Amino acid sequence: MRKANSGSMLLVATGTLLALLFMQSCVAVKPYQRMYLNDESMQLGKTGMEKFDENVHTYREGSSGGGSGKSSGGCGCN
Repeated sequence: MRKANSGSMLLVATGTLLALLFMQSCVAVKPYQRMYLNDESMQLGKTGMEKFDENVHTYREGSSGGGSGKSSGGCGCN
């Protein structure tokens, strides 16, 4: 028989530990708790105000022009 080297045993032990950690993060959510998962603060991405602020900033900097997707020269002209 072949003797397993310590590197492969360490790899298997690490993989098993990671799998156990990931399985612990799965939780059953009760129906009355699901409404809290749809809160606006839980959603990914930027809020409407953050999108607006970023849009205003790009127009001020001149890094985007007129909303048509063309880049401008920075003078504020379209």
